[in-house]
Order: sequence, then structure tokens, then C-alpha cells
Amino acid sequence: MITLRNTSTNGLPVTPDRASPAIELRGVGMTFDNGFHAVDGVDLTVQAGEFVSIVGVSGCGKSTLLRVIAGLVGASEGTVEVLGTNVLRPRRDVGLMFQRPALLDWKTALENVLVPVRLHRRVTTSDAEEAMRLLDLFGLDGFAHRFPRQLSGGMQQRVALARLHMTGAPVRLLDEPFGAVDEFTREHLNLQLLKVHEQGESATVLVTHNIFEAVLLSDRIVVMTPRPGRIAADIRVSLPRPRSIDMVQTPEFQAIALEARNRLHPSEHSEVHADV
Repeated sequence: MITLRNTSTNGLPVTPDRASPAIELRGVGMTFDNGFHAVDGVDLTVQAGEFVSIVGVSGCGKSTLLRVIAGLVGASEGTVEVLGTNVLRPRRDVGLMFQRPALLDWKTALENVLVPVRLHRRVTTSDAEEAMRLLDLFGLDGFAHRFPRQLSGGMQQRVALARLHMTGAPVRLLDEPFGAVDEFTREHLNLQLLKVHEQGESATVLVTHNIFEAVLLSDRIVVMTPRPGRIAADIRVSLPRPRSIDMVQTPEFQAIALEARNRLHPSEHSEVHADV
């Protein structure tokens, strides 16, 4: 049985407060020093336990929005709150995963998963056991002591996913984490991410170009306009949980995917511009 831990900034277990949003953006805009206007007037609320996907064409500000939530860059306009407090810098209660796994080459898979713990305190036996359980959950049983160069690209992404969940962060941000893997591996990782999300109460925000992935994983799909990125639609995904790959063939799934695609390309409904 996997126990997924949420930890506060002092390392103590916490449960997200469902009375207030996990993430709240009000009037958020982002203009870079070179004048590039990436995001404009974004209002977005994500509750604890909610899975929200953000879709949009390349360059619409999706990744910028994640970096603003993570505190890696400061918004030019508006306010950003995580768990009821203003985001002013990177925080331990926000975990972020990029498209590339960014593993440390000189550390094993197990050691990479334990990096978030080691940054703040001494690793305990319980931590190591939790890391091993996460590796097993993500299909890496027997690979804990392999180095990244000994793992396939899909396996490296699984290690990165295990590391993200090892943080115990009540807010998880994923920036196209499966964009560089093949479709079979992507589907498998989607199902594993589903399993982990449905066991916990963390708020998850995923940036993706893949509408199929967004519908399968999400409670809501946020569609962004071309640059500067604004929210064009916020689509409720009413499919029951737990989700399964069989749902893809249902009329309900197809209807939600079509709505998202049409809102993504409102003037080109008859053309296919997204992976469904």
C-alpha cells in the first residue's frame, strides 16, 4: 500500500485546507524585460485535490504561467497565492516537473528520488522506504540502483515523477512531462499519474498539447488563447473517477475532447490541429 505524504515547509505532514483554494490567480499578467507580453489578465482557481490541465498553442504562455505559480518568475501584474499566501519566491510546498527529467547523472534512481529530502534534512530509513515504494509504483522495481545513463527516456521520466511525489508538495505543477516519450510510454505514464493523483489530495496543474491526455487526467481543462495568453474556456470534465483508458471510446469522452479542440481553434472546427 502506497502512502503519499504531504509535508509543510517545516517538514511536518499536512493536509491541504479544502476551505481555501490551493492556487488562486487574480488578474495575472506577465511581460518580460524585452517587452514580450506572454500572459494577460488570467484569473484561475484550483482547489485541493483538483487536477487541472492547461492547453493552448505553442507560445501562448502556458509554461510561463506555471513558472509564475512556482515562484520562479514574478508576475508583472495581479496576485498569485498558493495555500492562501502570496507567492514571492520558489516554495517547498510547490513541486515542479519539466519536460526533461533533469536527473543528476552521478546519482542512482533512488538517490535522485531522495534529492528533495536531502536538500533540507538527513535522509531516514523511512524516507528510503518511501522512495523505493514510489519507484515500484512507477514501474521501476529492480532499477533503484541504476544510473540515469542506464535507463531509457521513459524510465528517466518515471524517476522524475517519483521525485516530484517524494517532495510531498500539496501543489504539483507538470510542464509537458511526457512530450518527449513515445505514445505507448506516454499512455502508461498517464495511467500511473492517474493512480497517484486519485490516492492523494494534492492540487495538480498539467501543461500539455495533448487533448486526449487532458481529458483523461483532468477535472477541468483550461484553454488559453494565442499570445498574449488569456483564458478562452474553462471546461468541466464530468467523467467519473477512477478513470480508465476504456473511457476514451465513450461518447462523453469524445464530446469533451471535441469541445476543447473547438475552443482551441474556434475558426477551424473542421480541421484537426491537436492530438485527440
